[in-house]
Amino acid sequence: MHNVGQAGLTFWSPNINVFRDPRWGRGQETPGEDPLLLKVAACCKHYTAYDLDNWKGVQRFTFNAVVTEQDMADTFQPPFKNCVSNGVACAMCSYNQVNGVPTCADGGLLAGVIRGDWKLNGYIVSDCDSVDVLYNRQNYTATPEDAAAITIKAGLDLDCGGFLPSHTLAAVQGGKLAEAQVDNAITNSFVVLMRLGFFDGDPRNLAPYGNLGPKDVCTPENQELAREAARQGIVLLKNFDDALPLNAPAIRSLAVIGPNANATRTMIGNYEGIPCNYTSPLQGLSAVVTTVYEPGCATVKCSPDDLKLDGAKVAAAAADVTVLVVGGDLSVESEGLDREDLLYPGEQGTLINEVAKVAKGPVILVIMSGGPFQIKQDKANENISSILWAGYPGEAGGAALADIIFGRYNPSGRTPFTWYDQEYVEQVPMTDMRMRPDPASDYPGRTYRFYTGNPTYMFGYGLSYTPFYHNLVQAPEKLSITLEEGHPCYSEGCNSLELSGSAHCSGLQFDVHLQVRNSGGMAGSQTVLLFNTPPAVHKAPRRQLVGFEKVFLEPNESKNVVFQVDACRDLNVADESGNWKLPLGSHVLHVGDVTHTLTLSI
Repeated sequence: MHNVGQAGLTFWSPNINVFRDPRWGRGQETPGEDPLLLKVAACCKHYTAYDLDNWKGVQRFTFNAVVTEQDMADTFQPPFKNCVSNGVACAMCSYNQVNGVPTCADGGLLAGVIRGDWKLNGYIVSDCDSVDVLYNRQNYTATPEDAAAITIKAGLDLDCGGFLPSHTLAAVQGGKLAEAQVDNAITNSFVVLMRLGFFDGDPRNLAPYGNLGPKDVCTPENQELAREAARQGIVLLKNFDDALPLNAPAIRSLAVIGPNANATRTMIGNYEGIPCNYTSPLQGLSAVVTTVYEPGCATVKCSPDDLKLDGAKVAAAAADVTVLVVGGDLSVESEGLDREDLLYPGEQGTLINEVAKVAKGPVILVIMSGGPFQIKQDKANENISSILWAGYPGEAGGAALADIIFGRYNPSGRTPFTWYDQEYVEQVPMTDMRMRPDPASDYPGRTYRFYTGNPTYMFGYGLSYTPFYHNLVQAPEKLSITLEEGHPCYSEGCNSLELSGSAHCSGLQFDVHLQVRNSGGMAGSQTVLLFNTPPAVHKAPRRQLVGFEKVFLEPNESKNVVFQVDACRDLNVADESGNWKLPLGSHVLHVGDVTHTLTLSI
């Protein structure tokens, strides 16, 4: 695209904010609710504690996120630290304030942490018009020149917008900003362009990228990659009595119902590209068996006047199998639009219940959405055989869905967030940034790491068409830490060990060896998730993800999976002041149903 003048060489992606609240309209862009889920990226946004767009009149442009040092350390900052540490080209500061300071004007967060502590080798860019926002909407500075000066001094190198080009010169001329500070910002940006070869002449003369063009976009290989990505992302949440996969030759008719049943544009979500082709769920399923299509609801918002139950119920009552495709789209969750509840939009809940009551055969419920809905009623409903969450699966989503429903692909996806009930959002305002529970005020905490309620499905949940078994092969039961005689914890009991500048982490690395076995008759991939439950000190998480691996197994095949664990890096917790500590005592490692206790002692 750059070679033909349709794009630049830097892209401000991905969004790695923790999916803290299920109502957030941009949760669909993120890796999920665990801080570990990002490994490598290009330009990480939005730094930091940014996960509210427009909720009950509270706007991202003026929201002040009040965050404890502890939550900042162990929830909001780790994804960005991971990103920068893996050689990212840039980081983007967000619109919001954190504890009263706009992030793009916070020298502690920008120059201090990103460039100082984490050693960013690249540039820091504002979210679009963030500098304008902190001056005109947050009224954070007295003059435009002050806004230009404070942001560049804080470490901002590039403005997405026209504010710095309009006011930086006056800030220099007024003595509020040194020319050397402007030079430094320009240098940080140009270094990245140099690394990209931007000044190396005609890109068509540069190998290996010079000859790439539109012909290379919609290749069969890339279209198959879109289909494979969708297959891997679809999550099987419920499969009562092994209703899935369907046996296509035995199905004479399939009813396809729901507002997303023939979705195309909806499947690519937001921050989308131009698809090569669309395969809707209806098209994907129709390519395998004879289908009858009745939307039931014209749109996901589905007002009572839009609800057309009669045709949908007739189709379901006559078909061998019914597939209901429901959920959301950008009209109910997107950038600038948060949800206010977790209920299905409009009359979709009525459509699901009424169709499931009369269906002749199994009912397969497919949810297409960026965030979770309350689905405990569907999980308990005996008239609904299976539930699949497809996310927004991309251009080949319908083909991938058919692959899974008809057993051409064994599902291996895991849900990247917690599925809460509606009562959760009635207890928790989006504006409350606390991650940890507070029993005194009935505050239940956020995400699987801290939530004290009973979710419908936990983070990391997902079924397969074949049973996988885990067996612990090898892991240490004890790790001992040697302290010198003058150390404060040498003579008196400590419940955790300070990690800042610690010389005690040598020898605290170990491997967890697991055997994973496919004991069924269908090949498939198993996503192996290693969690740790630390000792109950410093309001530690109930459990947290240590690592994950995906392994493909043929029927009756076994493979070994090894997790390399560093106790100081992987088993640590943040204390109440945001300092990293290694809890002493019993840590419980979890993989599936397997648990193993590891004791850390002095």
